[in-house]
Amino acid sequence: MALYGLTIHELQAMLAGRHVSAVELTRAVLDRIAAVEDRVRAYITLDPEGALQQAAAADKKLGAGSGGPLCGIPFSIKDVLCTDGLRTTCGSRILENFVPPYDATAIVKLKQAGAVLLGKVSMDEFAMGSTSENCAFGPPHNPWNTAYICGGSSGGSAASVAADECIASLGTDTGGSIRQPASHCGVVGLKPTYGRVSRYGLVAFASSLDQAGPLTKDVTDCALVMNAISGHDPRDSTSVEREVPDFCRSLQDGLGGMKVGIPKEYFIEGLDPEVEKAVMGGIRHLREAGAEIVEVSLPHTDYCVAVYYLVAPAEASSNLARYDGVRYGLRDTSADTLLDMYRDSRSAGFGPEVKRRILIGTYALSSGYYDAYYKKASQVRTLITEDFKRAFAACDLLASPVTPTPAWKLAAKVDDPLSVYLSDILTISANLTGIPAISVPCGFSGAGLPIGLQLQAAHFNEEKLFRAAYNLEQRLDISRLRPANL
Repeated sequence: MALYGLTIHELQAMLAGRHVSAVELTRAVLDRIAAVEDRVRAYITLDPEGALQQAAAADKKLGAGSGGPLCGIPFSIKDVLCTDGLRTTCGSRILENFVPPYDATAIVKLKQAGAVLLGKVSMDEFAMGSTSENCAFGPPHNPWNTAYICGGSSGGSAASVAADECIASLGTDTGGSIRQPASHCGVVGLKPTYGRVSRYGLVAFASSLDQAGPLTKDVTDCALVMNAISGHDPRDSTSVEREVPDFCRSLQDGLGGMKVGIPKEYFIEGLDPEVEKAVMGGIRHLREAGAEIVEVSLPHTDYCVAVYYLVAPAEASSNLARYDGVRYGLRDTSADTLLDMYRDSRSAGFGPEVKRRILIGTYALSSGYYDAYYKKASQVRTLITEDFKRAFAACDLLASPVTPTPAWKLAAKVDDPLSVYLSDILTISANLTGIPAISVPCGFSGAGLPIGLQLQAAHFNEEKLFRAAYNLEQRLDISRLRPANL
């Protein structure tokens, strides 16, 4: 197999043994990008010169035996994580020319582990969306069929991994934005526990929901990346001071003694039959691996979408107030007054979906409506959290679909935002509650599009997720499959 098609753990041994150099690997991935990027369109900013310089430095460390666990491995980075000296746009015109003077902590940790950063990949503007079609620079395309969405908001991350335009990627998840594109593109994607990975340098959408995490070619790679990026960060007040285990030790065969709960509210009318068939097939494999399958209930599931689309826009309204054309970002220079400059800069810089969410959030936080909307949503969020606590008292993990349907065609739902919002119903609860969740490929639709199975665990129980995900992956043996049409 070509170098760009290998996994991190396959390449680690080759790089350490000097059977291949980091420069050779990086050039192979850059050549792959040159060959397929015109169809996938995953990258917003590509930095080939910088990547080759990083690879040369990695080779020196490998030669000296001082390379980190990801030394020489080429990564793509979602364009919402700050990268020192490399443009960070958040998929928005308002930050089109913004170059951060510092690295996000997750990027610092990747660099400390020796990773090579290829560039920044496409996303829904400010991570607001489920298709990546809200990107101001054009949407990425699903590598399995480029007429289809690749999901969002970390669509470029998922597409770049599936198309072998990187070896692994870093994305973020605010309501399913790692897991949903991972499902649609047939890769592994993990949303860690809130507080497990630092949010310092992650450009904020909804601060109580955002979390950075990996998108990789298989579960082992996912564990390796989590080992590198996890840990307490004093610069992030929400970062939890908790010991980070070696997640690779969880990759053991067999699920004896583990209970997997099936939420009855997640298998209801409206679930695509092909998705249900693939997910139920995956659950049978979990049973065959030794897990006990039990039914559980999450009775407040019907309220999740409404709660999320009050909490997230409210926080977005507050966070995006900083984009005023004064300190950084786009500024309208033709305005006559300060108020005109604010208005015109934001009108020109923000896209329709961002404006829609700012308006929703500002309304929900406004005088006379706060108690009826944001406060009530926060109270129901607590009830949703209690549902999960009760469920995890009865089981170790929850298994479900990631999304109700496979990927749909590009532009099919651009005029129906509510329909797109509802597609997040199975993922947003993990963000509202702060629990970890992973998407693992479990099958394909009749049209040949990937389908993912979601596993959720209680707070800081990523080890259980990895154990179950690894067993599922080993029995299905489909994570190694890649699009044949590129």
